[in-house]
Amino acid sequence: MDLFTLAMENNPSIKPLAERMRPRSLKEFFGQKHIIGGDKLLRRLIERDNMVSVIFYGPPGVGKTTLAYIISCETKSQFIRLNATTLGVKEIREYINKAEESLKLYNKKTIFFMDEIHSLKRGAQQDALLDGLEKGFFTLIGATTENPYFDLSGALLSRTKIFELKALTTEDIVELLNSILSDSERGYGKIKIRVEENALKLIAELSGGDARAAINALELAVLSADKDREGYIALNKNLVEESMQKTAVSYDKTGDNHYDIISAFIKSIRGSDADAALYYFGRMIVGGEDPKFIVRRLIVHASEDIGMADPIAMVMAMAAWNALMTVGMPEARLPIAQTIIYLSKAPKSNNVLLAVDGAFEDAKKYQYRVPVHLRDTHYSGAKELGHIGYKYPHDYEGHIVEQEYFPPEMGKKIYYKEE
Repeated sequence: MDLFTLAMENNPSIKPLAERMRPRSLKEFFGQKHIIGGDKLLRRLIERDNMVSVIFYGPPGVGKTTLAYIISCETKSQFIRLNATTLGVKEIREYINKAEESLKLYNKKTIFFMDEIHSLKRGAQQDALLDGLEKGFFTLIGATTENPYFDLSGALLSRTKIFELKALTTEDIVELLNSILSDSERGYGKIKIRVEENALKLIAELSGGDARAAINALELAVLSADKDREGYIALNKNLVEESMQKTAVSYDKTGDNHYDIISAFIKSIRGSDADAALYYFGRMIVGGEDPKFIVRRLIVHASEDIGMADPIAMVMAMAAWNALMTVGMPEARLPIAQTIIYLSKAPKSNNVLLAVDGAFEDAKKYQYRVPVHLRDTHYSGAKELGHIGYKYPHDYEGHIVEQEYFPPEMGKKIYYKEE
């Protein structure tokens, strides 16, 4: 242990506020009610010290490492923290051998907490975990900001339970900040602070659901603020914005403002006004909207309002999605903006929308049997049942042949109309 670490252990006040305030039990944990609230599965596993192998997946600052820390406090197993970015196959096997030895010699279980688990390479590194997991030598807790279904092998996923953690709500973060202000042991309960109305809500909104960012902003505000004559710190809007290095933006991701702006965004693209669409794109991103939500709307718009008038519109929309998933923000703002401009300038048609809605309506009304000549014949006995008569288009000139495709009771229907 070096001198700095020793000093921090002897004087906890040296630690950053976020580290000092790290919850020590589920009672001190904020948010994620969908997985640890009430009598939820994960809560029962933690409280009964019956952890199974799990992956905590979610954005930064939502409690993945904190949950692992709480488990380390609650469990009787030995708890080993690892980081996947620095592990090789040799190190993984060495840790597993030690866990096996601990289980066989001392009947003591081992929990591996593996941060950044998505960094493990498919193949050798991920496969190195499988045998030990299968034999129960250790329990794995992985944490990742990346979608585990994209980065982890099917074999590893089949041996773990995925828990998705979500960005904290404004209410969660305000409650967390209030607890810090009232905590005399680890927080600011002994400091005179006057909190301006909505100041904590502003921190919560600007933090984008990231508890760590919110706590760091509060710490920076308190440490940098001047005291008045009575010794009070004034926690107000200006101090919050300066500490967050952001200016408050009027955008509520869950309220009417959210729906109004996304509506204006889509209607601007539909109306071929690229400049207005880019403005609303900026409003949403600056206001903290999830860019995935925006690109999903572009994908829908590419079919709903453009469709076959310009099929490349869908290619552009999917390219924007791939760019967002590959490079992330803020760089992905460029390909997303390029797509917004393309869709705005593209010719418009809602014929795909009309076609599919018409087909779905008829599908609800008509439940006739498939014509005999179109039924499956890939089994013995199909000919005996009379499933014959299908004309294979590739046997005919131009690879087209006239035959009946709709159930005869319906007659010929026209859903998609060419421009």
